[in-house]
Amino acid sequence: MLRWRNHPQVRAVSNTRHEIAPAEHAAWWAGVRTDPDRRVLIHRYADRDAGVVTFSGVTSPRRDLVWGFYLDIAGLDERRELLRAWMSLEEAAIAHAFTDLGARSLGGETFAENKPVLALHRRFGFRIVRRYERDVDGTPHQVVWTQMSREA
Repeated sequence: MLRWRNHPQVRAVSNTRHEIAPAEHAAWWAGVRTDPDRRVLIHRYADRDAGVVTFSGVTSPRRDLVWGFYLDIAGLDERRELLRAWMSLEEAAIAHAFTDLGARSLGGETFAENKPVLALHRRFGFRIVRRYERDVDGTPHQVVWTQMSREA
């Protein structure tokens, strides 16, 4: 999980762009694994671990979940499975959110320059809800909030 998160392509589109040290990762994991409002799941593709999906808001009364993900870029690229695994992850995450976690809505942040992720979200039915700026390492970046709802 940490190796995948520290891949340069993943870091380049994340809120935290520095390489995460094992101690920092361990502290994050210690907090998230005992938090009843959050879920961290490993996505498997072609019988191999392929990515991480995170959900928060799972105990909220409204069931408006926030999600994020990243993939094993290096391994999937090497096996020429990146796009298929990415689509599989998105489909499985949406199904899990609405079926298993009972989400009313599912939303998340994507940096505007991350056009491939925005295109895939659109393909799966996410709609742009709002845009705003976030400072990342002293540089402003436009963030696009995409969301889908059970009612849609």
